[in-house]
Order: sequence, then C-alpha cells, then structure tokens
Amino acid sequence: MTYPSPRLTPERIASLLTDTDPYLSCDECFARLDEYVERRVQDPNYTDPVMSAHLSGCGACAEEADSLLELLEQDAG
Repeated sequence: MTYPSPRLTPERIASLLTDTDPYLSCDECFARLDEYVERRVQDPNYTDPVMSAHLSGCGACAEEADSLLELLEQDAG
C-alpha cells in the first residue's frame, strides 16, 4: 500500500523551520492554553512570547488555540 506524500507548502516549510525557543511542549502549551486565550480575548494586544513561539511552530496547538479563541470571541460578542 502506498501513501500520498504530504505537500510541503510554503506555510508548512516555514512552520518546520520556525525557531521555537524557548521550548514549550504540547502538554505544557495545552495546560496554559485556556488562560492564554482568555487574556487574548480581554486584550487583543496581549502577548506571551513562549506561547507565541510554540503556536507558530505547532499546527495542532495553533489550531486548538484558534478554535478556542473563535469560540470565546463569539460568546463575548
């Protein structure tokens, strides 16, 4: 059985090459995600460099953060 090779789009390549220092594991990111997203809803200019670094290099966590952010913004609006 053969599997199709994943397409290496410019976005995927950029996420693979993104510097994720300081390192944050997915488990650590997930533990901090609710607070991070709540702060982003309260203040769109809020930044957390460690979370930002992880989310820029991890599509799974970034997708979870985006979904949660969208959900909370709908509830706030």
